[in-house]
Amino acid sequence: MALANEHYLKLKAGYLFPEIARRVQAFTDANPDVEIIRLGIGDVTQPLPPAVIDAFHQAVSEMGKPETFRGYGPEQGYQFLIDLILANDYEARSVGLDFDEVFVSDGSKCDSGNIQEIFAADNVIAVADPAYPVYVDTNVMAGRTGEADEKGRYAGLYYMPCTEANDFLPELPDRKVDIIYLCFPNNPTGAVANAKVLQAWVDYALEKRAVILFDAAYEAYITEEHIPHSIYEIPGAKECAIEFRSFSKTAGFTGTRCAYTVVPKDLLARTVSGKPVNINQLWNRRHTTKFNGVSYPVQVAAAAVYSDEGKAQVQELIRYYMENARIIRETLTSAGFTVSGGLNAPYIWMKTSAGMSSWEFFDQLLAEAHVVGTPGSGFGPSGEGYFRLSAFGNRENTEEAVARIRNKISP
Repeated sequence: MALANEHYLKLKAGYLFPEIARRVQAFTDANPDVEIIRLGIGDVTQPLPPAVIDAFHQAVSEMGKPETFRGYGPEQGYQFLIDLILANDYEARSVGLDFDEVFVSDGSKCDSGNIQEIFAADNVIAVADPAYPVYVDTNVMAGRTGEADEKGRYAGLYYMPCTEANDFLPELPDRKVDIIYLCFPNNPTGAVANAKVLQAWVDYALEKRAVILFDAAYEAYITEEHIPHSIYEIPGAKECAIEFRSFSKTAGFTGTRCAYTVVPKDLLARTVSGKPVNINQLWNRRHTTKFNGVSYPVQVAAAAVYSDEGKAQVQELIRYYMENARIIRETLTSAGFTVSGGLNAPYIWMKTSAGMSSWEFFDQLLAEAHVVGTPGSGFGPSGEGYFRLSAFGNRENTEEAVARIRNKISP
């Protein structure tokens, strides 16, 4: 008899975004003539930059010729892409990394979920609350938690509330934890951490021999010069942190799939007996065992992001989405809503109308304004009473959506 992994049964009724899709589908089935505007899931809407498309075409053509055809590539990524990553994303910020500390993959969602496999099941996991659901759900699947309580908190996880009172920045744990998930710029709140804040986290991790899992998928949206783009800009971070990066939101690769994870060779974990274990080697083993690498054409396309033309075109994409963020933020603020985010991130974090739960507000927004967003409670218990709007829509829809909210919904 095949037995199921019963830890999956501890997950809440449905992953956040499928539940949103279910509710929207039910509404559209009942109201087929209504035009829905979606500012919920953080999917991009603008096409890939021309430099990326040109490189993609060239690489696909190479795959059609015997002399330039490529089969399996290196699971960790082609050297031409990793060299560009090192030069542009790290050396340009005075961060030195080695070639074999970078692992190209098909998405930071995959990596941030899979990374927990190389750590023992009895590690104490600390997560910001609210947080990207993958951090919590993959640890539930792995058996690191008990059941969820009525507020959605899982026993066995250490929650770090991020609220208006602490500027949506998680505070250092008041007890020892082993693995810490941090995301800056933050999804969903849009908060950022300066060097002083990140140094405190690095110092804590070094003291406690903890590991920071640092999600920097939105670093390209940072506009303030004093905000670090990488945790490795902080002294000591290479001894305690893993960093996740993605081309998805930076260059529109949500449907093309390319990202990378940095695992420094100075980063160590330990066995129960105290023997040091090199995390880079463990991740390399996992990566090469369970992953066959990102396709050659996609990696060539990603490399084009670092060309002069690619850089300019990517910056234009980012400016486009951040202008959407400005429109959402300023329109809702002027309408009387309490709003944060949207300055260094493509997400706006707003309070729901007085007394409404996140899902009640979702249903009202859908029914009355015909706009889809993301309920804050789907990101964790401290997200209750909040709502996330994405700036990744097109300009016309963004302007129409916030006009509807302003005209139809009371703060």
